[in-house]
This record gives sequence, C-alpha cells and structure tokens, in this order.
Amino acid sequence: MNFNLKNKNVIVSASSKGIGFSAVKLFLEEGANVTMLSSNRKNLDIAVNKLSNYQDRVHTIICDINNYDDIKKAVKSAEDKFGSTDVLVNNCGGPKPGYFDQLNEDDWLNGYYQVLMSAVRFTREVLPGMKKKNNGRIINVTSLSVKQPVDNLLLSNTFRSALTAFTKSLSNDISKYNITLNNVAPGYTHTERLDELAEIRAESSGKSKDEIFSEMASGIPLKRIGAPEEIASMIVFLASEQGGYVNGTTIQVDGGVIKSTY
Repeated sequence: MNFNLKNKNVIVSASSKGIGFSAVKLFLEEGANVTMLSSNRKNLDIAVNKLSNYQDRVHTIICDINNYDDIKKAVKSAEDKFGSTDVLVNNCGGPKPGYFDQLNEDDWLNGYYQVLMSAVRFTREVLPGMKKKNNGRIINVTSLSVKQPVDNLLLSNTFRSALTAFTKSLSNDISKYNITLNNVAPGYTHTERLDELAEIRAESSGKSKDEIFSEMASGIPLKRIGAPEEIASMIVFLASEQGGYVNGTTIQVDGGVIKSTY
C-alpha cells in the first residue's frame, strides 16, 4: 500500500531507539524526510548508521525534550533543513517507575515535563506551519496505561492520561485546518523500557527476568510481547492519507490485553 508520504517532513522525538527508531525507519521506507531527536549523541550516531541507505533524508538533532529551548531549536533546525513540518510524532521514554510513597517532588515535575509538556511544546511549535498549509498529522505515543493503569507506574499513568485529554480537546479546535491529532497506546513491547521494568519486577519478586517476560506474555491474548515495528505501523498509518479520517482518538496496539469494550 502506498501511504503517500513521499517527501513529507516528519519529526520524531526520542527516536534513536525502540518505537521511535522503528517509526523513523518506516517513514523513511515510505519516502519521507525524517528528523530524529535524542538527548544522547552516541545513540543518535548508532541509529543513523543503521539508516545508511537514507542518509540524504535523515536529519539528527540533540534535544532534551524536558527543555523548551531545546524543543524550539530542534523544530527550527528541522524546518530549516526540510521545510515546514507535515507530521509530528511525540514520543518519549517512560518517567520514573514507582508507587506514591517512592516518588518525590522532582520526580513529579520531571514526569510532567517529559510526558505532557514535551508534547504540548512540540505541538505549539509545529502548529503554525500546519495551519498555514491547511494540513498536518500529530501522533502522540502514550501507553495502554491510559485505559488500564499499570501498577508501579503512577507517573506514567497520570501524565499519559493527561496527554490523552489534551489530544481529545485540541483535536476539536484544529480539525478545521485539516490537522488530525491522535494517540497510539502501545501494550507490552520489546524495548529497553520494558527490559528496565522487567528487571525491577524481577528484583522485587525474586524471579528471573525471563520469568517476568513469560508472565507478561501469558496475560496477553496473543500470548506474546509486541515488536516496536508493530507500533510503528500504526503510527505511520495515522500519518498517511488513508488515516486521514481518524481523529481525536486513542488506538491501543496491545495484543488484546485491555479488556474494556471502548
């Protein structure tokens, strides 16, 4: 299927690894120009070396998504390189895990800026150009926790749910400009973040990490953990012309683990 993304200008935050990197790769395969962001230069260099066939269509920028000045500079650099943004993918690593008594004031503020405000700020920076073109796609990568909270992930549960409310509210305002705004909510997916959570659970339970992964998979109707590429496929679909009538919604890609009917 041709998603009609050739020469579209895409920004993907936190994209040197995991779901973000898989999205970058798929956008490039569809012919888009992609700006990759990461706070770590080494990780960016490793990632871009894996994309040697697309060097002329990849732009890399060091960006701390907790810092608004970095976000402004990143969007300006991307648009100086390729032109105004057609597609924005707001992605970030998960905030610190923990229960309420384990989280301090700084943890809450960091989670707020990392998960919610990074998406708000990136969106603010790209919207003027999208409105001018009367077209755009914004996709936020959230989590299944927005529909079913996950134990020990209080910050993620809280701020990703806030991002979901932001998405629904803003989509009503910007739809008249032919800009769609949606969330993709991954379930358990093979990323470094999941590996980190499995290690934490293994330490607290006395089980091995392999046992924890097996337990995670056993609770999924498909009986397996997802691949980053499977999440990326949904992101790219929502960015495409074919996905243009999907708006203001949250789509879970979780192997069926959420039991709710809505």
